[in-house]
Amino acid sequence: MRLIVRPAERALRGRYRPPGDKSVSHRAAILGGLAAGETEIRGFLDSADTRATLDAMRQLGADVEESGGVIRLRGGSLRAPRGALDLGNSGTGIRLLTGALAGHPALRGERIELVGDESLSRRPMARIIEPLVAMGARIDSRAGCAPLLVEPAALSGRRHALNIASAQVKSAVLLAGLFAEGETVVVEPGVSRDHTERMLPAFGATLHDGAPGVAVRGGQALSGARIEVPGDLSSAAFALAAGALVDGSGIELDGVGLNPTRSGFVDILRTMGATIGIEGDQTDGGEPLGRLSVTGGALTGIDIAPEQVPPAIDEFPLIMALAAAAGGATRIRGASELRVKESDRIAVMCRELARLGVEVVELDDGAIVTGGPVHGGEVDSHGDHRVAMSLAVLALVAKAPVAIDNAEWIRTSYPGFVDDMTALGAQMDWE
Repeated sequence: MRLIVRPAERALRGRYRPPGDKSVSHRAAILGGLAAGETEIRGFLDSADTRATLDAMRQLGADVEESGGVIRLRGGSLRAPRGALDLGNSGTGIRLLTGALAGHPALRGERIELVGDESLSRRPMARIIEPLVAMGARIDSRAGCAPLLVEPAALSGRRHALNIASAQVKSAVLLAGLFAEGETVVVEPGVSRDHTERMLPAFGATLHDGAPGVAVRGGQALSGARIEVPGDLSSAAFALAAGALVDGSGIELDGVGLNPTRSGFVDILRTMGATIGIEGDQTDGGEPLGRLSVTGGALTGIDIAPEQVPPAIDEFPLIMALAAAAGGATRIRGASELRVKESDRIAVMCRELARLGVEVVELDDGAIVTGGPVHGGEVDSHGDHRVAMSLAVLALVAKAPVAIDNAEWIRTSYPGFVDDMTALGAQMDWE
C-alpha cells in the first residue's frame, strides 16, 4: 500500500497515550507462557509482531484469553507445537523464544522449528546460536539465519562476554539460563535495554550482579504475574519528532515508558534543540513511566558518537529524517548494527533521503546528513516499518506531498500510526 503525506499546513497539537511498548509486550507474552498459573497483561501492543509471539506461545500450549483489552495467559505446561512457529517479521520474538526453548525440560527430545518472513530470514541469528550452543543447545539454521530447528537439551550455565551490546542476545541467553544447571552470566561491552531483567522478578525469578554483568541461576520456578505494559517510547518518538519539526506545535504524550536504557532518542532530540518536557517518575511493573511534551522549533545538526547509538538504536531512521530538516550537518558513527535490522537502514535511509533532495553521504558505520529543503516525490519503505514512519514524519515539512510505497509494514509495530498523526493535525491518507 501507498501512504500519501502532505506538508503540514498548521501546527500539530494534541494529547494521547502511545500504544503499548513492543519490547515489553513480547517479554510479557513469553514469560507468561513459561510461568505456572495465570498472567494478566494490560496494555499489550496489538501489532503483527507481538501477535506472532503471542500465537507462538498459544501453539506451545499456553491458554490465552482476551477480553476488554486484557490478555490472560495460563502457562507452565508447554508442549511441542504441531507445526512450525511462525514469528513473521519479529526478530525479538524469534531470538527470545529460541533462548526460552533451548533448554526447556518439558520439551527435551522434541524438534521445534521457528520460521519467519523473507525479511526475518535474512537477519543474523548466529549471534544467539553461538552462546546457546556453548551452553549445550542443539540448534540448526540456514547458514546462520532462520529457519531455526531447536532440539531442547540439557544446558549448563556459563559466563558469556558478548561482542556487541544487544538486549535480544542478552535476553535469549538469560531465558536459556533459567533452565540451565548452575549460573549463567552475561557481560556486555556497553548498555543495552534491560526490560528482561526488570520483568523477571515480577515472575518470581532472582537476578544478581555478575560483577560485571547480570547473572541468573537455573532451576528457578516462574509463577504468573500482573504486567502493565507502558506506552512505547519508540512509537512516541514519531510524535515527538513531528512536534519538533513543525513550527508552533505542542504535543503531550501520557504514560510513556521512560526506561533509562531507552533514553537515547530524547537526549539526542534535545541536543538538536528541541524543547522536551518530562513529568512524573512513577513505576509500574518495574518500568518508569511519565508524561512527555514537545514544542516545535528550529533544529540543529549534531555529531552523534558511537556510545550514543545503543540507547537509541531503533530510532536512527527517524534521527536521520530529523537531520534532513535541521540546520547544518549531522554526523552518525558507530551504527553498523543498523545494517542488519528489518532492512539495511543506513543504505535505505541514505537512498530515500537522496530521492527527496537531501544531501547525504553514506558511511560504513553511519552517515553524514546535511539539512536543507526537502522536496516532495516518491520513496519506498523497503519493507521496513520504521523507515516508512520516519519518512512520513519528514514529509510534514517537505515542499510538496510525499508518496511512500510499501507503507503497510507500519502495521507490524504501530498499526494506529496514521490515525494518531491525523488526530494531531497531520494530513496522511492511504492509497
